[in-house]
Amino acid sequence: MTAPEAAADRFWPTARRLLRLLRPFRLQMLGAVGATCAFAGLNVVAPKYLGDATDVVVDGVLQGTLDERLGILLAAVALMYIFASLFNWIQGALTARAVQGLMYGLRASVEDKLHRLPSTYFRERSRGDVLSRATNDVDNIAQALNQVLTQLIVSVLMLSGSLAMMLWISPLLAAIAIAIVPASACMTVLVARRSAEHFARQWKETGELNAHVEEFISGHEVIKAFGQQERAAEVFSQSNRRLARAAGTAQYSAGVVQPLMVLMSNLNYIAVAVVGALEVIAGAMTIGGVQAFIQFSRLFTQPVGQIGGLLNVMQSCAASAARVFALLDAQEDPPEPANPVAGAPAAGSVAFEDVTFGYPGAVPAVRNLTFTVEPGQAVAIVGHTGAGKSTVVNLLMRFLEPGSGRITIGGRNIAGIPRDRLRGQFGIVLQDAWLFAGTIRDNIAYGLPDAPEAAIVAAAEASHADRFIRSLPHGYDTVLENGGEPLSQGQRQLLTIARAQLAGRAVLILDEATSSVDSRTELLIRQAMRRLQEGRTSFMIAHRLSTVRNADLILVMDHGRIVEQGTHESLLSANSYYARLYNAQFSDRPGRAGALEAGL
Repeated sequence: MTAPEAAADRFWPTARRLLRLLRPFRLQMLGAVGATCAFAGLNVVAPKYLGDATDVVVDGVLQGTLDERLGILLAAVALMYIFASLFNWIQGALTARAVQGLMYGLRASVEDKLHRLPSTYFRERSRGDVLSRATNDVDNIAQALNQVLTQLIVSVLMLSGSLAMMLWISPLLAAIAIAIVPASACMTVLVARRSAEHFARQWKETGELNAHVEEFISGHEVIKAFGQQERAAEVFSQSNRRLARAAGTAQYSAGVVQPLMVLMSNLNYIAVAVVGALEVIAGAMTIGGVQAFIQFSRLFTQPVGQIGGLLNVMQSCAASAARVFALLDAQEDPPEPANPVAGAPAAGSVAFEDVTFGYPGAVPAVRNLTFTVEPGQAVAIVGHTGAGKSTVVNLLMRFLEPGSGRITIGGRNIAGIPRDRLRGQFGIVLQDAWLFAGTIRDNIAYGLPDAPEAAIVAAAEASHADRFIRSLPHGYDTVLENGGEPLSQGQRQLLTIARAQLAGRAVLILDEATSSVDSRTELLIRQAMRRLQEGRTSFMIAHRLSTVRNADLILVMDHGRIVEQGTHESLLSANSYYARLYNAQFSDRPGRAGALEAGL
């Protein structure tokens, strides 16, 4: 199947699904259809009355007097056009309300879907493309629907009404006017089928361009530091050219219809005018009748061109809708258990029992993991990059689901605990400090929104953030933008640590929590972490092995397996894999190693 055929095959299922979303707004749409019928009816009838008025004027000129019917006819035509404008406004208002209601629900569905998608979905796609689906494609659907629903019904009714009036006035002239319909229909269908492929490519390229822009904005400092501005500009330029070509081809293919329709309409106008004049000379028609027919022929050919243009708008809309529906139909996290365990997970040991996990088509990230963590223990997971450390934590929080084996907390399989309830027991500090646009106070209280001021300040003090916060002009009311501006990376990390401290969850996950701070701040944070970890189970992912010296249990991973486990002293005395990792880090920095360990 060729790409155009595939796009055409997707059009109708996508269009039907999109129209089904309008069901909750059927009253507004019925009102809009009623107003549209009134608008079209008045516009169709008015030319006939105007033609009669013309005949009255012609007869009056020939007879030397004007019939009193002229004023009545002109007044009637004026009222028809006034009420037609009113009904047109009502139709537009009702359609806009229905479309915006639909788009509000669609945006809400997209937002809700993003929260239910597994983390693997975002690993497999660029953030820019996902963002484009949620914004650009949704906006394109809104604009297209508003245009199509406003004009399509009007065009169809005007086409039908004007055709009926033309047949009533003169079947001969009507046959001439109708002659353009088959050619116009064939031309429109062919162009629409061709443009479907181009519109699909246009919105795909839009998503890719957005992905590049997002990457450049988030990495602008790295790009400048390595002097790669020209390379980044070239990548953007190539993507921009592809989008320009795709969009240009789509708009060109869509724009072919209108000039051809105008040409055929003008040729039809010439034919109708000539034949109409001959009919008047022969006495078969009046001048007013020919005038009315010419107006009806304009009303007839104009909707034909509009429908052709609307079909291309519909193709663009369908291409965007297909991308949005693909997002909404993406596979979600496995469903929650039918009979979930009541209550929060009981405090107890955390156990991995022969757990294996792998991404589709890839080597398993973790294999046959088996270990037990007792309540209150501090567990460190160490190993080279790609050893599977973060995968262990993601499995524990059910961001990923095991391919085999099981994970228990307090003897209960976490697969039977709803994800939200399970994750409510975890406090987390990631390597990349995430802060949202808002005050420092709101960022610290993110996990406990109703926390009192004293608790927020205490959490900041415990994480050694209070001092720099109070040095800011607005203190805790300082508004952060762009992921944490104007704070340094280390200060942002301190705020995320304060956030975890305030939340007071039963299990802590520290993913390289001190990686973005200097040595002195690292010592302070580690002291605060020890206080925070008292009475809580904690998992620490670490590359700096100096940070895990006091861990109750160290799991050493390599290629997805636990190759060693024990305490810092026992693993060093074994003089094996962990010892080699540790010595490799500090063999050339004995002074710093001693200082860090002394600080503990």
